Amino acid sequence: MGENATRLAYLVTIVTFILALRFLSNPAHARRGNQIGAVGMLIAIVVTFAQKSIVSYWEIAAGMVIGGGFGAVAARRVKMTAMPQMVALFNGVGGGAAALISLAEFHRLAPPSGDLQRDISSSIILSALIGSISFAGSLVAFAKLQELIRGRPITYPGQKVANLLLLAACVAAGVAIVAGAERQWLLWALICGAAAFGVLFVLPIGGADMPVVISLLNAFTGLAAAATGFELENNVLIVSGMLVGASGTLLTLMMGRAMNRSIANVLFGAFGQVSAAGATAASDGTGSVRSTTADDVAVMLGYAQKVVIVPGYGMAVAQAQHDVRALADLLETRGVEVTYAIHPVAGRMPGHMNVLLAEANVPYPSLKEMDEANAEFPRTDVSLVIGANDVVNPDARNNAGSPIYGMPILNVDASKTTVVLKRSMNPGFAGIDNPLFAEPNTLMLFGDAKESVGRLAAAVKAL
Repeated sequence: MGENATRLAYLVTIVTFILALRFLSNPAHARRGNQIGAVGMLIAIVVTFAQKSIVSYWEIAAGMVIGGGFGAVAARRVKMTAMPQMVALFNGVGGGAAALISLAEFHRLAPPSGDLQRDISSSIILSALIGSISFAGSLVAFAKLQELIRGRPITYPGQKVANLLLLAACVAAGVAIVAGAERQWLLWALICGAAAFGVLFVLPIGGADMPVVISLLNAFTGLAAAATGFELENNVLIVSGMLVGASGTLLTLMMGRAMNRSIANVLFGAFGQVSAAGATAASDGTGSVRSTTADDVAVMLGYAQKVVIVPGYGMAVAQAQHDVRALADLLETRGVEVTYAIHPVAGRMPGHMNVLLAEANVPYPSLKEMDEANAEFPRTDVSLVIGANDVVNPDARNNAGSPIYGMPILNVDASKTTVVLKRSMNPGFAGIDNPLFAEPNTLMLFGDAKESVGRLAAAVKAL
């Protein structure tokens, strides 16, 4: 394939990736964005196969079959509750691939077998460093989300100083390579050190901050891919990597803002660490919790004018999104206005609740972002909180001693009645009590979310 034709085809691929990102920014058009991105990737693969520099077609084909087969099976079989883990794992695979390519390119270009120029060596060091951090950090995030290791922050004395020294050593090794110390063991040391830093970097981050960490690691993988593009002189990798890096960085900043916390606090604050003092400060322990039954809640729902459903991770765990949609349909046939209030950090990854509700074919106009939803709560008859905890905790608004003070929340307590569906009184990811449960206008419906919503739907149908 000619050079000009290759560049033109790659340009088409770049345009499709930009369009895909544009469509993915809106859940109503996200499916189309995925399709456009897939077409662009197919074009890139076909063009790459047409290059005369290909050494072994069957090895590439074998890798595609193995990787593509794993991806196809994972995409079909992984439950929506495990989607954050899969995203973290795929992030790590991308970063690891960038690190391996940097190692191969260094071996190919470094003397005496080649000529390693400063600009290429800089790209190799960046992709090895960032890719290794992303790979190892994503594996730790996966292990935390999969509960292979505890989700609480894992800290040790002198942790920040040790991490800083380790990162400085990795950077020093990279600088030495760029300066001319072209030794294979130096790059190996850099990759191993960066991987260790990735592990130590994510271990102190609690489960409540996993959505932000996943987004940040996604940005790291994009930057590593862009650096790999400079190594291989491939414009598609450069542009697509920078698109991922830029969008991941923006999403990280937006999610930090949604929690009213700096990114530095997310990464180094060990948020979610068990603290008796913090738990005591979070709630004064006064008030009593009132439990209710599905029949009583069904009466309130069936004769309400406006109901707002607030989904959380508990809904994801119970796989209750289809039952929630069925309940909403029943209410709407009775003339009840039903909307969904979506907090930006509800769940364990960005857009987790949007994905779950889209799977249940909930109409996108019914999904209300936090600011729009908060304006509607004062005229809401019943807010139905399904498995959400920290994102509806009034201490974020009222208690300056709470660890989540200042975090924007969904003001469900402004509703006439709040019904909370929850398995038990256990705290959420933040590890603190929620005074919402003891409010005089709050009722608790205990049990599995899927079973509870099913009982509600049956009771509403019987009205």
